[in-house]
This record gives sequence, C-alpha cells and structure tokens, in this order.
Amino acid sequence: MENFDASLSTYFKALLGPRDTRVKGWFLLDNYIPTFICSVIYLLIVWLGPKYMRNRQPFSCRGILVVYNLGLTLLSLYMFCELVTGVWEGRYNFFCQGTRSAGEADMKIIRVLWWYYFSKLIEFMDTFFFILRKNNHQITVLHVYHHVSMLNIWWFVMNWVPCGHSYFGATLNSFIHVLMYSYYGLSSIPSMRPYLWWKKYITQGQLLQFVLTIIQTSCGVIWPCTFPLGWLYFQIGYMISLIALFTNFYIQTYNKKGASRRKEYLKDHQNGSVAAVNGHTNSFSSLENNVKPRKQRKD
Repeated sequence: MENFDASLSTYFKALLGPRDTRVKGWFLLDNYIPTFICSVIYLLIVWLGPKYMRNRQPFSCRGILVVYNLGLTLLSLYMFCELVTGVWEGRYNFFCQGTRSAGEADMKIIRVLWWYYFSKLIEFMDTFFFILRKNNHQITVLHVYHHVSMLNIWWFVMNWVPCGHSYFGATLNSFIHVLMYSYYGLSSIPSMRPYLWWKKYITQGQLLQFVLTIIQTSCGVIWPCTFPLGWLYFQIGYMISLIALFTNFYIQTYNKKGASRRKEYLKDHQNGSVAAVNGHTNSFSSLENNVKPRKQRKD
C-alpha cells in the first residue's frame, strides 16, 4: 500500500506539479486513498442500499433530519461568513487571485475551504437518508454525480490550489446551501410545510451560481495572474456539466408537462422526501428501478 501511495503521489506531482505545503498533515489531505475509498463505499451503498431496504419498512428519521439539516445550515453559514471576511481582509482581486499573495488571509481561506471539502463528505448523508426513507426515485444520476465529484475534486483543490481564485464558487455554494438546508430542515416539520415557498428559487439560485462561477473563472483566463490556468479551464468545464444537468432537471420538474408529476412529488419532503431541490427529482432514470411502488407514509 505504501508503494502504491508513493506511486500515486509521484503521478499527481508529474501531472499537476508540487502540492501546496501549507496543508501538509491536515486530516484526509495527505493521501488520496481515504477520499477514494469513501467515494467507492458511497457508490456501493447507493447500489446495495435500496436492495437491502426493498422488503423493509422505511424509516421516518424526522428527528435526526432536523438536527442534521440545522447543523449543515449553520456550517454553511459559518463558511460563507468566513470566506467573505477572508476575501475582504486579503483584498482579493475578483478578476484573478493567486494562491500566495494575501498572507494570513490566505491561511484563513484555506482553513475554511478545508471545512468546505469535509462538508462534501458529510453531505453523503443526503443520499443515505433517501435510502432509509425508501425515496429511491430521488437518487438520480445528477444527485450521485454531484455528490461524488465534489468530494473528489475538492481533495485535489485543497492539495494544489487551496486559496486564491478557488474561493468564489465555494462562497456562492455555501450561501446556496444555507437556503437549501434550512428549507430541508423546516420541511421536516409537517406544520411548516404549507409556508415553504422558495424551493423552486433554490434551483434557480444554483443555476445562477454556476453561471457566475464561469464568468468569474473566465476572468482569470482573460486577465491571468499566478493562479494555474489548467485549474481554471477544468472548473469552467465542470460548471458547464452542472449547468447541463441542472437545467435538464429544472425543465423536467417545473415545465407545464411536468405539472402532474410535480404535484405527486410535492407530497415528499426533506432529505429522503423533498423531491425538487439539488437534483433530487427524477429528471433522469432512477438508479434503482426495481423498487416496488409503495404507499406514501404519512409522518
């Protein structure tokens, strides 16, 4: 295993250049293997979990969902505030910002972005709650792609470009997650559901976030600085893939032809029941089509 890890590190160095030494020794960052293993375990649970639950009663999980979503709401709010203040303190340049030009402010950004990376591991629980509640129609290609890719991409970001121009997408995403997970948490409480009206606008906010990230990333290409151009090109490509997937999701969920389907999905709420936020609606074929239909539980 040590030889494999050494070979992997050598390959990454040859491909991407030397790692950023400021994150050496940080939890989960020295070695890519734990992040890769977590991703493989996640995919196995996505595949095997619905099969295991097929002939079992769904779990309510209401209490733990309230706590879980409250925790992610507060974590997202913390990350957003810290990133904004760090960018302000470091006088970050919107058009292009290098990774070693703001001193202590860069370290503040790096510390917050480590939490952002780690939050992507925590968010695997979104899918696990779907499985436990037997809402397998919400485990879509978009949902799984988004969760797995974000964790793995941010391992590389944290090891090579953990500050500078990397801050922008994470800042916007943290703000969107404040809205999204607060919605999830409130929708876990049945008495609150009639008052929740901003679900549709969360998806619109996500699409706007991707467009703004492309614009800001493109500025770094047009007016380059010391931030590596390869990372900027990669981010633009990744954002385009998310725009394509989320746009398809949005059209399938909110167009007139999808009205009847939307009424059915509106009965479902929260991680394991909210059907139309963050790619959780069945805009693509479900990854588990063999689950027998069941009556909607009223909890």
